[in-house]
Amino acid sequence: MSLQQEISKRRTFGIISHPDAGKTTLTEKLLLFGGAINTAGAVKSNKIKQHATSDFMEIEKQRGISVATSVMGFDYKGLKINLLDTPGHQDFAEDTYRTLTAVDSVVMVIDCVKGVETQTEKLMEVCRMRSAPVISFINKLDREGQDPFDLLDEIEQKLEIKVRPLSWPLGMGKSFKGVYSLYTKTLLLFTPSQKKLNLEDAIKFDDINDAGLDRLVGDSYAAQLREDVELIEEVYPPFEVEEYRSGKLAPVFFGSAVNNFGVQELLDCFIDIAPRPLERSLEERVVEPTENKFSGFVFKIHANIDPKHRNRIAFVRVCSGKFMRGSNYHHVRLEKKFRFSNATAFMAQSKETIDEAFPGDIVGLYDTGNLKIGDTLTEGEKGMFKGIPSFSPEIFMEVVNLDAMKTKQLDKGLNQLMDEGVAQLFSYEMGTKKVVGTVGQLQFEVIQHRLKNEYNATCKFVPAKLYKACWFSGKDSKKLNEFIDSKYRHIAKDKDGKLVFMAESKSWLTMVQDSFPEIDFHFTSEF
Repeated sequence: MSLQQEISKRRTFGIISHPDAGKTTLTEKLLLFGGAINTAGAVKSNKIKQHATSDFMEIEKQRGISVATSVMGFDYKGLKINLLDTPGHQDFAEDTYRTLTAVDSVVMVIDCVKGVETQTEKLMEVCRMRSAPVISFINKLDREGQDPFDLLDEIEQKLEIKVRPLSWPLGMGKSFKGVYSLYTKTLLLFTPSQKKLNLEDAIKFDDINDAGLDRLVGDSYAAQLREDVELIEEVYPPFEVEEYRSGKLAPVFFGSAVNNFGVQELLDCFIDIAPRPLERSLEERVVEPTENKFSGFVFKIHANIDPKHRNRIAFVRVCSGKFMRGSNYHHVRLEKKFRFSNATAFMAQSKETIDEAFPGDIVGLYDTGNLKIGDTLTEGEKGMFKGIPSFSPEIFMEVVNLDAMKTKQLDKGLNQLMDEGVAQLFSYEMGTKKVVGTVGQLQFEVIQHRLKNEYNATCKFVPAKLYKACWFSGKDSKKLNEFIDSKYRHIAKDKDGKLVFMAESKSWLTMVQDSFPEIDFHFTSEF
């Protein structure tokens, strides 16, 4: 099969949402329809001992939330689907932001009861920055939620994007019967099934005016559906694929992931309209996926993905050409050649060795510490893909080692977790003080848990009186050295060895900026 044909077969997307909107459950059901799994796990149910396929870290199973991006690949109707399930919790937003650099489109899950929430708005801003095509899935229609038309208005207002419903619910809550697909002009009714997929119970109507609909669901439900569909066709513009692919229009689907309602309509339409692998930008030029030479970048690193084997895997998005296991590739940052004999594809925690991969695919590379988030691999070209910056954290805590005999384990654990992008580590130039910075409090709990369980190291976190971590630069080396000498007690290094000024308060930072006008202060690591 030619490179062009391989590319045309692939769809790579991320699922994003506010916490508890049902994102991981939707992921499970997409995998069920794709035949990748036979039984869905329940994230929070005590009756079902299996956990969600995409939540494989121990702390995720305990808390019932996703704290790390999971990568899953499956085949559906002759296409290769690469699905990335992201953290919904705002404390892990940076992992989601990085993941959005590796996908070509997004499915955004919205709770029909709560509507558009704060984290959803923030995620939409990132999608808008990247002009990422977005499909909205309004979930939990098996509960009594807001009026569907009110939800559409809320999406347009809060997320600042035009919408076009492509499916419509028949009833809501206890009276929820199914969904009508405006895209294929068919109605599908389902029998609720929490654990197993049961497509045999689906009844299909090719015509919404079929009298059989009235007999099955009642005259009032049938009349309401016909009235709603007529209103939709009058109020909303016709669906245009290019408007969606340019990020200007969000198709909207309704359903209940836990009961399989509306999921297949979403998946069938997605594979039809979602973009194939898209171009990516190097610092110097744009890389087309159809180029013959391989290129890709690291967007995620995960240590100890298998607790039985202390390994470290870098997640690489293939951008162009064909990746071949065992080939030598150029590591642009280190300016060295590396041979990757172990390459894997993912099904959450499960992995299988692959010999080749194509644009849009996510490849896992076993690594001993040479790869970092944002690194570029090529067949010789020296340009870097536009990177994934670190942002100045919002919460700072000093690391206190609770077992001096395990100092090496603690240092190793901290360094590996920082390479994953879980948080940021700042080591002061003067003394041995180490400070961890995060965007949310929950990350400290995750770090402590993983240090203890994966590295046998214990520590506690003590609040550090800090306002911002500022990367800095200056054109005048003399002035730059004067600043470093003057503020050496307040200067640390990040995990990449870059110098960072640790400002204790907003007013003090302003005063320092005024005192050193030749120094530029930066709130992201890319400048």
